[in-house]
Amino acid sequence: MSLIQSIYETFGSALVAGNTGIVLHNRGSLFSLDAAHPNALAPGRRPFHTLIPAMVLKDGAPWVSFGVMGGDMQAQGHVQVLINLVDFGMNIQDAGEAARFRHSGSGLALESAFSREARDGLTSRGHQVIDTPGVFGGFQGIMIDPKTRVLMAGSDPRKDGMAAGW
Repeated sequence: MSLIQSIYETFGSALVAGNTGIVLHNRGSLFSLDAAHPNALAPGRRPFHTLIPAMVLKDGAPWVSFGVMGGDMQAQGHVQVLINLVDFGMNIQDAGEAARFRHSGSGLALESAFSREARDGLTSRGHQVIDTPGVFGGFQGIMIDPKTRVLMAGSDPRKDGMAAGW
């Protein structure tokens, strides 16, 4: 199973449902009041958002269930985790913990683990490498061994969370 819970902004809508203690989200803030905008507020529409828990199948059976939080880093982080798993053969913890990069309108942010040579190589190819700490998302994941069905979990040290089994 993969689940990502979000109230969106720091305290969601800042509204609590009665005396339940349940904070209401504000995902609707991603709607636009401009009727020509792709995220125009209209009946039957859903706002663009980045809640994208993922499940990957291998030979038709569940193999990995994971998510990367962090706004527009989610899609970028998902791809980087998948590359680490599929192309580099990492285990679930290493795949989520590996250094990440994030593309934005300001440039390409790299985590500190990227070498000076990698940074210089990107710059020489025309990339605007920027320093933006703390924008690389957070990862939680479960991998299922296809032969033994043993579950392996990973939890990103960038954020709070933990891997646990029962």
